[in-house]
Amino acid sequence: MAAADPWDPASAPNPAGLLLGHLAATGTVTQEILDISKKSTPCFVNFSRLQQITNIQAEINQKNLEIELLKLEKDTADIVHPSFLAQKCQTLQSMNNHLEAVLKEKRSLRQRLLKPMCQENLPIEAAYHRYMVQLLELAVTFIEKLETHLETIRNIPHLNTNLKKMSKALAKMDILVTETEELAENILKWREQQKEISSCIPKILAEENYLQKYIITT
Repeated sequence: MAAADPWDPASAPNPAGLLLGHLAATGTVTQEILDISKKSTPCFVNFSRLQQITNIQAEINQKNLEIELLKLEKDTADIVHPSFLAQKCQTLQSMNNHLEAVLKEKRSLRQRLLKPMCQENLPIEAAYHRYMVQLLELAVTFIEKLETHLETIRNIPHLNTNLKKMSKALAKMDILVTETEELAENILKWREQQKEISSCIPKILAEENYLQKYIITT
């Protein structure tokens, strides 16, 4: 059986209902306030939403964790991938075989190292002969230019001094060029003067002859 609503004045009379009826009759409390107060405000209405948000956040965290794991797997693929591991195992096995062969021939290698290597030919496999030819060509070229390289290295500490000398030489060359240009201009002027003088000499000689004839006749 449903309990009587104490906020409803029309329900079964009780002290709260009588008090509210008296307040409504006197106008102290209006019917609108009573209607509003009758509406139940759920205190836990957002709990389901909060639970949904929590579940979504947990799912997002799980996806982020999976993404990080995938990134880590991608970064370490060259370490943990079976194909790469097989190549590394093969390389390690070949190195192990080589070391075992060295250990087996340890006594002969020690005796070989104690002997001088003068006038002996080192055996080279046929697959590396063409590389040796290229290496010898490079060595010959390097030896030919070794003295030039050494001279360049020796001149590096004196580079600043040489640059200063070059700057002074260039300044002297500029001065000499200026003086040469002035000298050339003077020579051209002198030639022009000589031409003028040579053109005036016949006139002077003619005047002198005329004066001499005049003096003789007088």
